[in-house]
Amino acid sequence: MRTHLPPLAAVALALSATLATPAFAAKDVVAAVASTFTTMDPYDANDTLSQAVVKSFYQGLFGFDKDMKMVPVLAESYQASKDGLTYTVKLKKGIKFHDGTDFNAAAVKANFDRVTNPENKLKRFTLYKNIARTEVVDPSTVKFTLHEPFSPFINSLAHPSGVIISPAALQKFGSKGIAQNPVGTGPFKFVEWKQTDYLKVAKFDGYWKKGYPKVDTITFRPVADNNSRSAMMQTGEAHFTFPVPYEQAEVLKGKPNLELVAAPSIVHRYMSMNTLQKPFDNVKVREAINYAINKDALAKVAFSGYAIPAEGVVPKGVEYAVKLGPWPYDPAKARQLLKEAGYPNGFETQLWSAYNHTTGQKVIQFLQQQLAQVGIKASVQALETGQRVEKVESAQDAATAPVRMYYVGWSASTGEADWALRPLLASESFPPKMFNTAYYKNPEVDQDIAKALVTTDGAEKAKLYTDAQKRIWADAPWAFLVTEKLLSAHAKGLSGFYVMPDASFNFDDVDLK
Repeated sequence: MRTHLPPLAAVALALSATLATPAFAAKDVVAAVASTFTTMDPYDANDTLSQAVVKSFYQGLFGFDKDMKMVPVLAESYQASKDGLTYTVKLKKGIKFHDGTDFNAAAVKANFDRVTNPENKLKRFTLYKNIARTEVVDPSTVKFTLHEPFSPFINSLAHPSGVIISPAALQKFGSKGIAQNPVGTGPFKFVEWKQTDYLKVAKFDGYWKKGYPKVDTITFRPVADNNSRSAMMQTGEAHFTFPVPYEQAEVLKGKPNLELVAAPSIVHRYMSMNTLQKPFDNVKVREAINYAINKDALAKVAFSGYAIPAEGVVPKGVEYAVKLGPWPYDPAKARQLLKEAGYPNGFETQLWSAYNHTTGQKVIQFLQQQLAQVGIKASVQALETGQRVEKVESAQDAATAPVRMYYVGWSASTGEADWALRPLLASESFPPKMFNTAYYKNPEVDQDIAKALVTTDGAEKAKLYTDAQKRIWADAPWAFLVTEKLLSAHAKGLSGFYVMPDASFNFDDVDLK
C-alpha cells in the first residue's frame, strides 16, 4: 500500500513526541542516521554505519584520523620483521575496559583468536585469516605471526572492525551475546540499543584520555525517511545528520543555525562490465562505453554536483592511488570504437544497480540514456538486497554468471590500495569469494597485487600499484564514473563530529555549546 508523506510540520510534531523520552540535556548529542544498525559486534559487521557508531565504545590498536591518516590508538608502536611474517606491537599501559578489567596483551590475543577461528563464522574472518597465531610476549607486548607476508597488515588492524573487546565480557555474554552487550575502552560506554528507535552511549568517566569526552551522551537515531531527517535538523531535534540526500542539500544549506559539509571521500562509483561475456570481452567495447558517458553531467544530474568525475581506478585519499583521468566524454569516439569492434549499430544488454534508492535510480537512468546515444540499448533494474546477493554476489560459476553491466561502489576502509584493488580486480576475487563483478583477469595485474602484498619497501610497493592501476585503466573492465562527496549537516553549536572519507565517523573531539 502506498502512503503519502505527512507535511514537514506534522513530521516534526511526530518526532517531537518520540523524542520526548529519553530527555536530552545541554551536553546530549543526537545524531540522525539513514538506517538501522545490524550489530554491535564489529567483527561480524559488513556495513559501514554499524562500524561507525561502535567507535563510540570500541577502539582498536590502530585507527585513522579524520583525514584517513593512520594513527596508533591502543598501540604505542610496532616493529615488522625483515621477512614480513611477524609484527610485534607495543601497547599503551594503564587502560581499563568499561567493566573495570585491564586492557593488555591477553585481551588482544583473545580478540584475534576469536576472529581467526573459522568455527565462529564471523564476517570479518576473511580480513584477518592470514594471522597464524597471536602471542602474549608480556602484558604490554603482543606478537602476530602471519601465514604469509602481508605488507598492509597494520592497515588491516586499523580497519574499523579490528577493535579490542573486553575478554571478561566475551566470556560473560558469549561470542553471539556480545553483539547486544558491547564492552570496550572507548570514550563512551554502551547504555541501550532499541533496534528501530535509538542507540544511546554515555560518557565513560574512567576514559584513558584525560579531559575526554567533552559531551555527556550521544544518541544515534535511525531515521530512514529523508524528509524526517531534514525536519529533525531544522527543528533542532538532531544536532547532526548523515547522509544528507542531495535533493535536500539546498534546503539545509539555507538555514542560519545549520552548517552543510561536503567532505571529500574515497567512495568510488563505477559500472563493471562482465569481461567473460560478449560484447564486453572486447576492450574496444569497454573503451567505447567509457567515452559514451559524460561524467560531469552525471555528477550534476544524479549527485546535484556533489561528486567529481573519477580520476583513476583508486580514488584520491587512498594510499598509493594514481591519478590517470578523468576518462574524456567523446560519443563520436565511442561510436567509432563500437564500429571497429564489429557493432556498428550497437547492441542490447542489461544494466543492474546494487542500489534501489533515489540516487541509484537516477544514475542508471542517466547511464541508460547516455548509452542509447551511441546505439547501446540497456534495460535497467535496481536490485533489492536479496536480489543483489542471489544474482551477483552468490554466482557460483563465472562462465554462467548472469551479471552484465553492474553499477556499484566501494570504499577501501583500510586506507590502502590493496583493499581498493584485490577484492574488486584480482582474478582470485570472482564472486562468490569477493566482488570482482567484471570477472576481470590480467596476469600482470595479479602479479603486481601479489608482489605488493609481500614487499615492505614503500617505493617498490608504489611502483607495483602504479603499474597495476595503469594496466587496469587501459583494460577498462569498468566504466570509471565518479567519486562522491559526503554530505552531512550539523548544528552550528556542534563541533568535532566528522564524516571520514570512507563514510565512517570520527567524533573523538565532539563538543556541544
